[in-house]
Amino acid sequence: MEAEITTQAVGLTSTDFSILKLFLRADIIVKSVILILIAASIFSWAIIIEKHKLFKKINKSSEEFEDKFWKSKSAETFFNGMPANLDDPMAKVFRGTMQSVMKVRSKGNLSERLNSTLQSNIEKQMNIIEKNFTFLASVGSTSPFIGLFGTVWGIMNSFQSIAISRNTSLAIVAPGIAEALFATALGLLAAIPAVVAYNKFNTDAKKYSEKLENFSKRFLTII
Repeated sequence: MEAEITTQAVGLTSTDFSILKLFLRADIIVKSVILILIAASIFSWAIIIEKHKLFKKINKSSEEFEDKFWKSKSAETFFNGMPANLDDPMAKVFRGTMQSVMKVRSKGNLSERLNSTLQSNIEKQMNIIEKNFTFLASVGSTSPFIGLFGTVWGIMNSFQSIAISRNTSLAIVAPGIAEALFATALGLLAAIPAVVAYNKFNTDAKKYSEKLENFSKRFLTII
């Protein structure tokens, strides 16, 4: 019995359990699962970095814009002196609304359309800001299950190897189980940052939307 355990231990020691070897030993299904999860993780991190920079940028630029706006003599004076290349969402909401104001005033029905114009402009900017949020949510919710599928498939292959070889030694079972569990680990690795980032950015987006709403309400009082 001791000799058998020693033989299995030697076999396990000689088996390479590095990440690359686990991937290369896996069958086409498990490899596909691993590649999908790696691609999802890379794309998620690209979105996370991009959104982090975006919120940092727009929070700063909106504060600067709002500060300059309230220091101006009037909304029309500030609008006429605005640079054409401002990329701030709050500035775009203001510009779009003021353009509508100029058109509506000539028709004498300013109050009827101003609120809907403001809401439309805010929704347009928030849709741009919230782009790819759905992808983060999808990665966070589906990656563990994709990894679990790879795990189940890998374990199934391990049992098939046992049946074919009629050998239940660890040297036969361990590599397949390691490959299977590697898929689960990748699924969690992709899902956890995506879920955390989605919740964080979703909260940031709601706060920024409230900031636009508050600016719009105050802006309406001086037109």
